Amino acid sequence: MTVFRRTAESLLSPVERHFAQVIAEQLKMRDGVSVSASEVRSWERSLPVVAEDLVEAGLGGVEMLIEYKLPLTSKRADVVLAGVDRRTGGDAYVVVELKQWGRVEVWDEDPSRVLVHNMTGKPKLHPALQAKGYTDYINGFLVELAEHPDALHAVAYLHNAQRGDVFDLYDAVEDEKTQLFTQSTRGAFVDYLRDRFAPVPGRAAADRFLGSEVRPSKQLLAYAAREIREREQFVLLAEQRLAFEIVMHAVDRARREDLKTVVVITGGPGSGKSVIALALLGELARRNVSVLHATGSRSFTQTMRKVVAKGSTQMKGMFTYFNSFMKADRNGLDVLICDEAHRIREVSANRFTPARLRTGRPQVDELIDAARVPVFLLDGQQNVRPGEMGTLDQIRDHAESKGLRVQHVSLDEQFRCGGSRKYEEWVLRLLGLHEGPAEPWTGDDGFEVSLAESPQEMEAVLRSHHERNRTARMTAGFCWPWSEPRKDGFEHALVPDVVIGDWARPWNVKGDRAVGDAPPSELWATEPGGFGQVGCVNTAQGFEYDWNGVILGPDLVYRDGRLVPNRAASRDPALRPKTVTDEQAADLIRNTYKVLLTRGMVGTLIYSMDEETQAFLSRLVR
Repeated sequence: MTVFRRTAESLLSPVERHFAQVIAEQLKMRDGVSVSASEVRSWERSLPVVAEDLVEAGLGGVEMLIEYKLPLTSKRADVVLAGVDRRTGGDAYVVVELKQWGRVEVWDEDPSRVLVHNMTGKPKLHPALQAKGYTDYINGFLVELAEHPDALHAVAYLHNAQRGDVFDLYDAVEDEKTQLFTQSTRGAFVDYLRDRFAPVPGRAAADRFLGSEVRPSKQLLAYAAREIREREQFVLLAEQRLAFEIVMHAVDRARREDLKTVVVITGGPGSGKSVIALALLGELARRNVSVLHATGSRSFTQTMRKVVAKGSTQMKGMFTYFNSFMKADRNGLDVLICDEAHRIREVSANRFTPARLRTGRPQVDELIDAARVPVFLLDGQQNVRPGEMGTLDQIRDHAESKGLRVQHVSLDEQFRCGGSRKYEEWVLRLLGLHEGPAEPWTGDDGFEVSLAESPQEMEAVLRSHHERNRTARMTAGFCWPWSEPRKDGFEHALVPDVVIGDWARPWNVKGDRAVGDAPPSELWATEPGGFGQVGCVNTAQGFEYDWNGVILGPDLVYRDGRLVPNRAASRDPALRPKTVTDEQAADLIRNTYKVLLTRGMVGTLIYSMDEETQAFLSRLVR
């Protein structure tokens, strides 16, 4: 999707003198994106430069697709030029990444990043590699380019820089389809454009580019298959193998008999749902079946991109989000793997969604409609946010209302991949999520449960495991404020908001940028720097680590013979009275602690800051 489309010639006409304000209004209206004044000035200064170069090259009819949104992502390319290939007569496209930088040098620690003179902050991605990354991604998903990958080229244009000021940036430009130009090589850029495009209108090529079907290409599927196949940890056992085979059989039937099937795979923590998801992704890709992996968790998806995609811009696109399918073609994919499906929301739209897309259509319907075989992997007791509705019954109801067959596979009878089934049952009774009273913990070979006397003791035990290269994390209920990082000299530092007596630690990072040694929120559970911050349910859900420490806050206390949720003690803005009822809040608090208490693979330490609750736990756990 593109925000603004004009020919080079028309962009320079007096009629379009307010084009930058129009782009800003379109972004606000379509995507709910507020644009800064500096970005508007950037468009005003950079886009006419490209248009003038095209006109000078005799290519005024080439189309400029401005702020083009890459399929299934929020990323945008500055400009995609669309026209006719001068040599072949076929379609020709160029992604142009525009920078107003002056003097730039490659960062010594990482040649893929650069340092910009007079610009503070972290090193920036090399602009030529950024443009190349966009072309790799687009080639991986636009069907229109599947058979013509050479149609799309990339350019980084630093139109304020002299060649000598960016000289060492050229070392990273090794791909013949990726070029770097500056102000002092503007003539070479004009020659490049003249060599690339024929002097004829590009509107038909632009139409085909924007109207292309979106699905993973054969090349991308082959790459994913190779990457995942080489990972030995994706070994399936017992019911895992059964679930895998049921999905593969449904895919075969969908192709052979034109029959659509919905598959739901349920299981508790550690039952291997995500192992199944990744094994399916690899095998389906190997068979050239169009498939994507989606979740409702930023932390989980970003970790999949980092760990499984291993830096491949193309393959990262195979890991996306539930709200990416609002406008997807019906059955446009063969398979959509919905991992962590308990995070499915009532609708995909939020307060930033343009009015034209707020149809009220249920998100589960969007996901079911997107593929011939939608696969949902879920734990029905991990709904922890208002609006989450991913359960077996709800998915089945929506599927059957469409006349679709539903197959359900339960992993709950299978042994866990790690951790303890006995412990999970103990937690469910403790929290009142299963019938029957809480019971004393009587032990389980290979899994340890203990009660910490203080947060200091808990942290010390976890640190001892962490220092022996075992993964260990501490989490807590949302009972403390969560401050923005504070300025500490020239650096930012996390605020120690979680305070219990004279012990204080910060929450994990809120956003997607590291703060000091603390990793971005989505990598808190997997990066070593995550130790030392207290994790919240959003960053912990979907992950497991060896040793798990959980602080019970005053939002869950022992009263009158049982643990009772207390929404008044919660700092979670999602639990405001106007948002959810008391009963709904109680369920969400219980489910939150169920998630937090079941992250450990080897052992769990528990501590409650409420004296009566701590005394109750001491009677259950030696």
